[in-house]
Amino acid sequence: MRWLFHFECLRPIISYLSFTMIFAFRFIPYSAIALYPFILIKRNELRNNASLIHHEKIHHRQQLELWILPFYLLYVLHYFFNLLKYHNHYKAYRAIIFEREAYAMDNDFEYLKKRKPFAFLKFN
Repeated sequence: MRWLFHFECLRPIISYLSFTMIFAFRFIPYSAIALYPFILIKRNELRNNASLIHHEKIHHRQQLELWILPFYLLYVLHYFFNLLKYHNHYKAYRAIIFEREAYAMDNDFEYLKKRKPFAFLKFN
């Protein structure tokens, strides 16, 4: 694919930008939320949950690939489309293309080193 070559050359830049700051914030409604460059966690003990932090770092990579704001727009649109389809919050959330990739790979701690750009498209 010719267009993929152009995104491959961005890999060093995206790797450089892949830094994370983790803050405990007990008022968030979920265990963790990735808002690049931050990961907000509900309880300080969750810092030690490697698969949770890795899950959120996968979202950071997705956010960088889509230049952050389009990621959030697509995320919300995909959620509402799924909510209409499934009529269930949990099913709608788990069917979001970005969540599919993150959940499928959150225990593969080498994944971000070998992940291709826009890999979330394989999880559609």
